[in-house]
Amino acid sequence: MSDYASALHQSTPPFSPTIPTALLPYLAFILLGATFGLAFYFSTLPKEKIPARELAVASTASVLGGFGVVAMFCAVGVYV
Repeated sequence: MSDYASALHQSTPPFSPTIPTALLPYLAFILLGATFGLAFYFSTLPKEKIPARELAVASTASVLGGFGVVAMFCAVGVYV
């Protein structure tokens, strides 16, 4: 079994990321900037009975913030 695993490990190509690591700081800056912009926009929205717009803005900001933090961590060398 170990011969098979060793041969399989040697025959597979090395990992290459989809997004080049040189672009990660810029991607993190853009995503986190958009997050802060949407957070400001969220704070200025009028309160409504059915908060559909608030939910959409908050969800978008949350997703962009999550990806932005991961991109920032990877840009500084903390690969998560």
